[in-house]
Amino acid sequence: VHVAESGGGLVQPGGSLTLSCAASGFTVSTYGMGWYRQVPGKDLEWVAKIYKEGQINYANTVKGRFTISRDNAKNTVYLQMSSLKPEDTAVYQCAAARYGSWPTFVPSAWGQGTQVTVSS
Repeated sequence: VHVAESGGGLVQPGGSLTLSCAASGFTVSTYGMGWYRQVPGKDLEWVAKIYKEGQINYANTVKGRFTISRDNAKNTVYLQMSSLKPEDTAVYQCAAARYGSWPTFVPSAWGQGTQVTVSS
């Protein structure tokens, strides 16, 4: 089971960015998939989850601005981020949860992460 993120970068406040999480060794439709982020010195924060059956949860800090989606044909999960704020700056990691049926979400594989910096 392997996941790899891409799509991070530098974006101005108010801008948009889409992260991708490519999966291998399993199919994303059989796992729960999620996005987390971490800032140095702070706890890991979950951002968005899509459960195996398709239910979706967002952290309050990103609700209405971020969208998680799953493309089964490409075996990839996306995180569309809009109205970005400086406080969204973090390393974003993709997680795969073998036990990912609502309401259970236990990550079992993590990507290396991709840096997102929101700054003018």
